[in-house]
Amino acid sequence: MGSVTSHPVERVLAPLAAALPGLEALYVDFHRHPELAFAETRTAAELARRLEADGFEVHTGVGRTGVVGVLRNGEGPTVLLRADIDALPVEEKTGLEYASTARGVDEAGNDVPVMHACGHDMHATWLSGAASLLAAAREEWSGTLLVVFQPAEEGSGGASEMIADGLFDLAGRPDVVYGQHLVPGPAGWVLTRAGVLMAASDTLRITLHGRGGHGSRPETTVDPAVMAASVVLKLQTVVSREVAATEPAVVTVGSLHVGSVGNVIADHAVLEVNTRAFDDAVLLRLRAAIERIVNAEAAGANAPKPPTIELLNSYPATSNDETASDELTEVFRGHFADGTMLPAPLVTGSEDFGEFGAAAGVPSVFWLVGGLEPLEVITAMTEGRFETDIPSNHSPRFAPILHPTLRVGVETLVVAALSRMSHPGVG
Repeated sequence: MGSVTSHPVERVLAPLAAALPGLEALYVDFHRHPELAFAETRTAAELARRLEADGFEVHTGVGRTGVVGVLRNGEGPTVLLRADIDALPVEEKTGLEYASTARGVDEAGNDVPVMHACGHDMHATWLSGAASLLAAAREEWSGTLLVVFQPAEEGSGGASEMIADGLFDLAGRPDVVYGQHLVPGPAGWVLTRAGVLMAASDTLRITLHGRGGHGSRPETTVDPAVMAASVVLKLQTVVSREVAATEPAVVTVGSLHVGSVGNVIADHAVLEVNTRAFDDAVLLRLRAAIERIVNAEAAGANAPKPPTIELLNSYPATSNDETASDELTEVFRGHFADGTMLPAPLVTGSEDFGEFGAAAGVPSVFWLVGGLEPLEVITAMTEGRFETDIPSNHSPRFAPILHPTLRVGVETLVVAALSRMSHPGVG
């Protein structure tokens, strides 16, 4: 591993101040034009165009709509930098001048509003900016830079699709994988954590089978609406009564659909249930409890057949390599001002970022970057109003401030890459 001094980092980052207006315009463009999972064609085209202009070998359509840039720059390690690019079916309510009014078609064929409510527009902008700076300063480092713009992180398996589509055939297996996520912390903060950072997650689709009929004659039916209501309430006891208080876990019924009009009892109900835990054994216990409860409620309702339970997606916990994470944390501390580097909390959100390092068999490190108005966030924290007053990721009101968020996110990626690259002329 080449030693890092401030000199290569400072020289690579020197053009960043002049580049910020262009990166702001890029971010605003992405925010105005969000695209759902595996539909990120406009976003992918712009990112590919920028990589080509910076001299990267560019591969498009990797994992359907993913973009990969390869920059070979002599002998040295291969560093993979990853950003996700998909948006969510959320109607924006930020009031921003550049708020999204876009619409798209979801996986079920429904017309839905679309918003970058999780910061993936910022992630894409950060990585595009970092790639440009590193490409423009090739004399400061040696090795191979692998830039990955991943589609479909939001529950659709974009990472695994890119890997299955031959991602590592393009530039060989990386020596390390780095990534980051925008969070509702104060802009300028960088948060790191060795070991487990984000939860493992399962999403289940449960179909409860009833017997439909006229709303005036419920005695002739098996009502799936009543069955579903009972299931929803019973599932709330899984964490409170079947998981130890020392083992964090979440069970959320995020979607429930039954019937279409008030005077018709439907013949089925569909629920989508999301579970999260930091321990795989706990996640398995959650799934077993859900299956037991759902089957018992169906049997108790005299359902004509057992429920159907489908696993829609399953993400492992995001776990940072301890040595690589500790090393990078020290590098960040040497670069960023005192008071901006903090330990990250455990995050019950989930990510498929870890699949890249796992598939390559190499260390991976994922960290968090704050993006909201510092005074507002810190005041809300100290007054106990953070959960109620500060919009989180996936909120229709989630809106990062542009500065210093843009600068810090580009710097973290550049500093991380240079921490592993060989440095010509540096001992």
